[in-house]
Amino acid sequence: MATGRTHRPATRSRGIPEATVARLPLYLRALTALSERSVPTVSSEELAAAAGVNSAKLRKDFSYLGSYGTRGVGYDVEYLVYQISRELGLTQDWPVVIVGIGNLGAALANYGGFASRGFRVAALIDADPAMAGTPVAGIPVQHTDELEKIIEDNDVSIGVISTPAGAAQQVCDRLVAAGVTSILNFAPTVLSVPDGVDVRKVDLSIELQILAFHEQRKAGEEADAEGAAAAPPAVRGGSAGPARKGPDGDVPAVMPA
Repeated sequence: MATGRTHRPATRSRGIPEATVARLPLYLRALTALSERSVPTVSSEELAAAAGVNSAKLRKDFSYLGSYGTRGVGYDVEYLVYQISRELGLTQDWPVVIVGIGNLGAALANYGGFASRGFRVAALIDADPAMAGTPVAGIPVQHTDELEKIIEDNDVSIGVISTPAGAAQQVCDRLVAAGVTSILNFAPTVLSVPDGVDVRKVDLSIELQILAFHEQRKAGEEADAEGAAAAPPAVRGGSAGPARKGPDGDVPAVMPA
């Protein structure tokens, strides 16, 4: 079976934009769900809605794959699954190492979706000597002293870093020096890598902070709407309204600040 080191996906050589590449997994997930329900064809509108994009963008993305669908019929689900899987390199066997087997690393090791998507967890690696030999998801943890040998023996080109932030760059440097050219980084830090090495960062805390921003904004908008609804008509409309008599003559209904 082909391995990650000797076979690379064809997306770059075919000139597919990075934004399109980033959406291909979304299409594949939606198509896989349709395939599991034995749906034979799907329209661009239905698939776009399932993937969370607009149909014009979907059709443009698929044109890079040479897939245009059939008017009145739509796209063949199984063929699109094959096309996108091939373009992403998922028809090959990609051995992956996970470095840092704490709570997050163990959860990643136990994730059942790797194998069905073309990835094989070849090794679990941790710096704690007490972890060595401990099985996680049926795979014995190995010490970081063995990192370079593990990568060479398993022909690994993809590494996952789930260490604390302070250890991530050193682990990254060792992975790159050993021949890893793609890294998925879960550590809360920015990694420095040489040209030719791809890094994808997953920071759960940042994603939660972005959601918190949106929640705060929605709460503020709701409060503004409730305040406007509860305000007297003169305040809501911004009109001075009728004047009233005061000790010094006419006084506006709404005083300036």
